[in-house]
Amino acid sequence: MNGGQGPTISGLLQEVRARFVEADLDDPATEARILVGGLLDLSSTGLVTQGSEIVSADDAATVRAAIGRRLNHEPVHRILGEREFYGLSLKLSAATLEPRPDTEILVDTMLQHMRRLESKLGNIHILDLGTGTGAICLALLHESPQATGVGSDISSEALETARGNAERNGLAARFDTAHGSWFDAIHECFHVIVSNPPYIASSVISTLAPEVKDFDPPAALDGGLDGLDAYRAIARDAARFLHPDGMIGVEIGYDQRETVTSVFEGAGFSLVEAVRDYGQNDRVLVFEFQH
Repeated sequence: MNGGQGPTISGLLQEVRARFVEADLDDPATEARILVGGLLDLSSTGLVTQGSEIVSADDAATVRAAIGRRLNHEPVHRILGEREFYGLSLKLSAATLEPRPDTEILVDTMLQHMRRLESKLGNIHILDLGTGTGAICLALLHESPQATGVGSDISSEALETARGNAERNGLAARFDTAHGSWFDAIHECFHVIVSNPPYIASSVISTLAPEVKDFDPPAALDGGLDGLDAYRAIARDAARFLHPDGMIGVEIGYDQRETVTSVFEGAGFSLVEAVRDYGQNDRVLVFEFQH
């Protein structure tokens, strides 16, 4: 290093990428860019245009410490403590699932139904069950300036995170939280109910990638013996909390379309739409109640 100076931004980026390549990460270049950009507060463009600038000793130490955390399987966005979802910047916490791009499909899908309901009914009221970071509800509120929403969660720490995210994105006035399991703390009706519930069978949890099983909260993953516990709980009570024209949208595991559909049909709902994710797996199911 020249005269005891720290590394340049591009030098540090190369160092991180090399360590990630060596560790055999799936996409070392992208991960290095997200991590270094996030920690140094630089966009992808900034990483290039300011590449020759020297990084302070403190910043270099922070980045190098983060390499160790990533090699210990901690996901990049957990290290950064935040992640973008549907154009919103969301803080993560130990009690929340990290929102993933596939869940944006639930937002896309439900927005179309919300637009239809809004043109018919006016202001829409949304319930997000197991809200976590608040991602799904906040994205829908952001896209529908007249809508209001409630995020419910069994974890008070998750609700604190969700409220902080609502504040951060200017949505706090239209977002409330309810502390309890599924509908336990809910006492009103909604036009749209959404959920990305835990849907992994208990026995499968131990086989998941360490990035998921060691860092996502177990309560947000474990769907019970057959992975369907949450869907049963939601389907059993949902009709009581749904306006007559209301819709329910849920995210599902890749092989759960038939089983989850039959759980909801057994409770008097009918399937309106099924949507696949980017990998062409079934991902979102939308139901309405048969009156």
